[in-house]
Amino acid sequence: MSLRIGVDTGGTFTDVVAFDDVTQHVHVRKVSSTPDDPGRAILRGVSEILDQIGGRNISEVNYFAHGTTVGTNTLLTGNGVLTGLITTEGFRDLLELGRGRRPDMYDARADKPAPFVARRHRFEVAERLRSTGEVERELDEGEVREAARQLKSAGVEAVAVCLLYSYVDPKHERRIADIIREEHPEAYVSLSSEVLPEFREYERLSTVVTNAYVGPVVYRYLAALREKLAAEGLTAVPHITQSNGGVIPFATAEAMPVRLVLSGPSTGVVGAAQICSAAGFDDIITFDMGGTSSDISLVQGGRPKVTSGMELDGRPIRSPMLDIHTVGAGGGSLGWIDTGGHLRVGPESAGAFPGPACYGNGERAAVTDANVVLQMLNPEYLLNGQMKIDREKSVDAVRRLADPLGLSVEETALGILRVVTANMARALRVVSVQKGYDPRDYALVPFGGAGPLHASRLARELGMSRVVVPEIPGAQSAMGLLMTDVKADFMRTRITSLTHETASQVANVFAELSAEAAAWFAEEDVAEEGRRLVRRLDLRYAGQNFELPVEMPEELGEDGMEVIAQAFHAEHERVYGYSSPEARLEAVTFRVEAQGSAPRVELRHSELGGEDPSGAAIGTRETCFDPKEGFRSITVYDRSKLMPGNVVQGPAVVEQMDTTTILLPGDRCVVDSLRNLVITIGEEA
Repeated sequence: MSLRIGVDTGGTFTDVVAFDDVTQHVHVRKVSSTPDDPGRAILRGVSEILDQIGGRNISEVNYFAHGTTVGTNTLLTGNGVLTGLITTEGFRDLLELGRGRRPDMYDARADKPAPFVARRHRFEVAERLRSTGEVERELDEGEVREAARQLKSAGVEAVAVCLLYSYVDPKHERRIADIIREEHPEAYVSLSSEVLPEFREYERLSTVVTNAYVGPVVYRYLAALREKLAAEGLTAVPHITQSNGGVIPFATAEAMPVRLVLSGPSTGVVGAAQICSAAGFDDIITFDMGGTSSDISLVQGGRPKVTSGMELDGRPIRSPMLDIHTVGAGGGSLGWIDTGGHLRVGPESAGAFPGPACYGNGERAAVTDANVVLQMLNPEYLLNGQMKIDREKSVDAVRRLADPLGLSVEETALGILRVVTANMARALRVVSVQKGYDPRDYALVPFGGAGPLHASRLARELGMSRVVVPEIPGAQSAMGLLMTDVKADFMRTRITSLTHETASQVANVFAELSAEAAAWFAEEDVAEEGRRLVRRLDLRYAGQNFELPVEMPEELGEDGMEVIAQAFHAEHERVYGYSSPEARLEAVTFRVEAQGSAPRVELRHSELGGEDPSGAAIGTRETCFDPKEGFRSITVYDRSKLMPGNVVQGPAVVEQMDTTTILLPGDRCVVDSLRNLVITIGEEA
């Protein structure tokens, strides 16, 4: 067995990457996604790439990893299962009360998102723990049995359990789970003490309910895919990406589907961070633009930024994840005219079907159509000829917007690109400027099928001077699946003053979490030499309501508390513009990230050759960068023929199977030793 396969399912395409351990060659395949059953596209893509390699068999695959949007799409479309809730007496309505904030401060009519659990399916039970873990009131097991029976008779498929202070002592929640399994054994049971053993009742409740709501959907999807792959002959244990950028076996993920919310885009960030660090770019901003949306993340010092949660469609989800911001701007984003007569783009998308007008099924103009009209994209086909396109249909679709606006087709197409660029720039500022980072200090790393097509415009919009395009950008997330580790997160809330006297308490909590991580390593059969722990501590000044994470030193020496405190003061200064060294510090949530080495693609450097790229030139194309100047002839290069050391001067087009890279006038591109396109952004517009 000598093949490793990574499969990333997107809204428009499913990307498959295979790495041959023997030949050290990487093979790429893209197939149209099948939203009604993503597994169909996966099986087709795997079959096609095995044929593409040379009639290989799936039994030769020794590693299989998958990134999916099944959980995310279930949440966004509201297609989860009928869910019930059992909680502490007095907390039945917390799911609706939340934090008491309106969704939009300036819109009195804005509605809160509907809870995933209807009120009639929420049950209170008598029990109470104090914040110390001491039992104030014993659990009334009779009430639990009655609640379980009523939930079963109502047809509830999943039950979330969230009790006050269960993160301190989970024994009441565990007993409730036992009773539910006795009374309703078919139910999918989700405990807050297992999903999120942290304080803040509302966020913990929202997260465990979300986990229960999507649990059976994700479970059935992964179980069915696992069975289908096994039936095809796969003997390797299939893995899936988590939001934290690591992978875990399908069977492990089925119990914690809430940790798969960012399964799709996370590994692209991890892979880009490794590639760019090897190329000498430790500080980057990744820009993953697909057919439906764009995902943006910041990497500093070669390590992706991590956050403890996010809000999806107005509902908080607390789970360790990469700090990725998503905006509805992709190649399939549709152009439209608002009531004020202004051109808008997205978030509505043409999706895989009908797709942009040039695909032949739709009539509305998408971002892809604008690129086809201007001939930034090949006007005849995509994917090296696998997908034929019709430029005339793109022209007709853009004209339907141009006529009401009183503009030419070319002006409207360029307007679509400018609007979608502005949308993406706003999203990029969320992960950079709004968090105290200057994007001009970072290199922009575009991937996804449409990222390199728009990267130069986006870099100009933000004043960034460098763009780094990986070798396989269109399938970077699938490639990243072959460059990531197995990973799990362990956390515990223990509010503790940070002083010399509490140093042993801090060390003890981390020791407990490290023991849990060690047990997980053993369960996953991770070798001792492949294990790594990253410890973080959420800190705040006493009296504050929000925390900042600080990475812990490997050993807590005599000055350990001072080192941690200084790191927190510096981080507080960076984020908020001030620090209070004299104030008392509180440790709130302790976190341990366990990383285990997995088989991965090794990066290989090549010797640099001459600068002349003419050997890769495959023709010219009439392309429009400015409607006032009209179309101009520019050189088109085949990326597979560009060699390390080659220099390409913009304007130019660099084509490859999975994407197209546009160099605007003034840009200068150098192919580095890892075959990345390193673009220096010119001053011309």
